[in-house]
Amino acid sequence: MMKLFKWFFLLIMISSLTGCFTWIRAYKTYLQMSDFDQNFYITSNEVFSWHFKDPKLYSDDFTSLSKIQPTSSVQLDTGKSWRYWFRKIDEHGVVIRPETKFYFDLDFNSDDRLIRWTFSSLFLQMAPAEFLEISIRSVGGAKINKEKRQLKADTDSIQKIKVDLPQKTQVLSQLGKPLHIEDNGKDEVYHYHFLLDTDKVKDGYEERTLSVIKLTFDKSKNKLIKMAGRFAGLKISINYQKYVEEKPVSLTQASNPALDKKRMGTSIN
Repeated sequence: MMKLFKWFFLLIMISSLTGCFTWIRAYKTYLQMSDFDQNFYITSNEVFSWHFKDPKLYSDDFTSLSKIQPTSSVQLDTGKSWRYWFRKIDEHGVVIRPETKFYFDLDFNSDDRLIRWTFSSLFLQMAPAEFLEISIRSVGGAKINKEKRQLKADTDSIQKIKVDLPQKTQVLSQLGKPLHIEDNGKDEVYHYHFLLDTDKVKDGYEERTLSVIKLTFDKSKNKLIKMAGRFAGLKISINYQKYVEEKPVSLTQASNPALDKKRMGTSIN
């Protein structure tokens, strides 16, 4: 089961700390997810953008939930654009040089409604575009868990994708050395800390500027199998193995002791 965008839809709906109108707008957006292509579309190249055809959410909905202002805000003729910069830090909370950083962009139209959510290229190293898209799409069929305040998608009912899991070497070449590594036997979890660049945080919510990211790698295959993290209050957890179509095992690939020994130049009497 997968936990995705915990406060983005569901937490808005069930949290007693949010206003009635925010609740209504979030719920309308959640309902739109059941007909994804009618209400949204995705573009992906160097960055990944989630476009809202019939936007419901206002910029104030995000700040009222996260209690955090963006790193920067640019006023445009067509609306405004917010950017959230996250910078890699060491165990002392100091930004590492040269910088390793990624960003989210939230773009709003002239009515102050969200029309586009963009994830930068470095973020896609942790959450590749194919997996990010299918995770977002799965929200439409997600079940509500009120106790844990999360959406849980039934990944067994989701059409799987034919892509390879991200290679460990590629991910590490972009993210660099982790803060520490947790050994779990068959897999290992790389911990990274990123700090949101903002000085506008509501009192009592300062811890939300810290992004703790956990990347789980399969030891035997050296591939990324799971990503979990919190980003300005937004919690994302994706188990990539749940979305990959299993490759069928042919008769020649199946385990056969006789064939195996013949390949090694031996025979069985």
